[in-house]
Amino acid sequence: MNKKNEKSFEDALQRLEEIAQLLENESTPLEDSIQLFEEGIELKDFCEEKLKSAKLKINKIIKKIKILLLRILNKI
Repeated sequence: MNKKNEKSFEDALQRLEEIAQLLENESTPLEDSIQLFEEGIELKDFCEEKLKSAKLKINKIIKKIKILLLRILNKI
């Protein structure tokens, strides 16, 4: 799947919210509820992976900034 076709974190989160509302609705049939639940689990896993990736990127940036600051401070 290329970047244009890849779902975004925000889209997945919005869909999760929709699924939660549908599952809270007592008129949703059991079979539909099961399918929605399975979709929700997949979306949760997707969101967790996106958050984990974002956290790793942020930690790398922070590490680089710390290294740069130490180099600057050592020159002073």
